[in-house]
Amino acid sequence: MVTLDRGMGLLQATATNIIGMVGVGPFLTIPFMVAAMNGPHILYAWAFGAVLALCDGLVYAELGAALPGSGGAYVYLREAYRPFGLGRLMAFVFIFQVMLVAPLSIAGGAVGFADYLGFFWTSMTPLEHNLIAAAICACVTALLYRDIRSVGRLAVLMLAVVLGTVGWVIVAGLFSFSWTQAFDFPPEARRVDAHLMQAMGAAGLLAMYNYGGYSNVCNIGEELKTPEKTMPRAIVLSIVVVVVLYVVMSTVILGMIPWREAQQTRTIASLFIARTFSDPAHGRIAALVMTALILFVTASSLYSVILGYSRIPFAAARDGQFFGAFGRLHATKHFPHVSLLTIGAATMPFCFFTLGQLVNWLILVQILLQFIWQCAAVILLRRYREDINKPFKMWLYPLPALVSLAMWSYIFVSAPRAGILFSVAFLATAVGAYVLFERRGVSAPTPLA
Repeated sequence: MVTLDRGMGLLQATATNIIGMVGVGPFLTIPFMVAAMNGPHILYAWAFGAVLALCDGLVYAELGAALPGSGGAYVYLREAYRPFGLGRLMAFVFIFQVMLVAPLSIAGGAVGFADYLGFFWTSMTPLEHNLIAAAICACVTALLYRDIRSVGRLAVLMLAVVLGTVGWVIVAGLFSFSWTQAFDFPPEARRVDAHLMQAMGAAGLLAMYNYGGYSNVCNIGEELKTPEKTMPRAIVLSIVVVVVLYVVMSTVILGMIPWREAQQTRTIASLFIARTFSDPAHGRIAALVMTALILFVTASSLYSVILGYSRIPFAAARDGQFFGAFGRLHATKHFPHVSLLTIGAATMPFCFFTLGQLVNWLILVQILLQFIWQCAAVILLRRYREDINKPFKMWLYPLPALVSLAMWSYIFVSAPRAGILFSVAFLATAVGAYVLFERRGVSAPTPLA
């Protein structure tokens, strides 16, 4: 019988998480965060997101160590809600939303890739922009068509380039940025009122889009060495590293580019690097190099995200709750090739939407159909599933789970009404699809037809 290989250690697992988190997101969304906060005080949003990421990361760490299988949240929700007869429903709803969330997440990075490519290709048409985004998805999917050990080695190489790119931004800025300009907070930034809290909700959503990816390692639990130890460590390490990188990077960028100008640009990192040179010609060359590195970083992020999502339909199919073809493994390389190729192909139509649409749909659907239920799942698993060993237990239990639940809920209710209604409608559709499949007596519900 062909099985998955345990080929990733802590370094490879942490690298996979970090490259999944540090994609094009911060290089594109810092201007949007500045606009949402109406000032340079986006540190508030980064701090808000850091607290939520750490609390939510501890939820994933405990669930992942207890249930270290492929599929991540699919397994956690199924097992946590099983004592209440809701395991099949929760698993079905999760798989149903993954078939939307995975393409949204991947397409968001691909659209960002095409946006930054516009720094080189200034005459790019909208159609060419969308086709480029779809093409990068196809190329990254092809890169993942290999065994897990090769995937892990390439992830470490990508991590080195990612850290080098972010490090260049930070080091270049430290020698020339203005503390006064970076912390030129407007008066409203010092008043805790409804306006500030609403701005925090909007900017916090963008912050979590940038932090997203710390749970990616949970989807490949069966391919980790000693997953009960590797998974929690990789989650916490990747969050801490990325939080520090984002806070320092955004501070030096806004210390070089006034926030009113920053919120107008869509290639802020390239503009920033150009400003660090007194000679405009040298600045232009440096900006081109930075843009090329950001494109590589974006492709690296897509590499990690597609890897993780491709394991979820595989896990569901193996359990008889999704199309059986998704449970097939490559005969010699031992990876779920059908699931990988399908996720890559399903992403391409979403590359024709805007980044703003993709980010809002992605986060809000996940909050309503997955995140809030996971926060409860970690508590339910402790209380009602004593048969499951729990080698890692979150610190200060149950506070992180409760804080995470409250913060996710706040982001959701602070979002635009259209996004909330879309998420509620999608949840109703998922539950309706589950009822329909159950009434038909289908033992393996398959939301993708």
